[in-house]
Amino acid sequence: QVQLVESGGGLVQPGGSLSLSCAASGSDSRLFTMGWYRQGPGDKRDLVAEMFSTGSPNYADSVKDRFTISADFSKQTVFLQMNSLKPEDTALYFCNVYTRDGMNYWGKGTLVTVSS
Repeated sequence: QVQLVESGGGLVQPGGSLSLSCAASGSDSRLFTMGWYRQGPGDKRDLVAEMFSTGSPNYADSVKDRFTISADFSKQTVFLQMNSLKPEDTALYFCNVYTRDGMNYWGKGTLVTVSS
């Protein structure tokens, strides 16, 4: 059973920055993607950013040029640097990994609140 532990959420003013971290453990399978999703109040869970094991990132249009994802697949860790945060970025952020044998795992989520 893969476990994902997220950290780094919190309260920040508009225009500020936050960093999220996620560490995966318990996986015997090679990871295909590592990434972040978010879910705002009353919203569905949407992709924020993901990193493929090839090193290619993929971003939601709403966060391009503001957020940066990085990952170390050998250490099974993924990070999300969030800059120029906006109130609409407020959400529960979930770490996600997808393994090469087709298994999908989620963290419990870390809350990011952007408010003055």
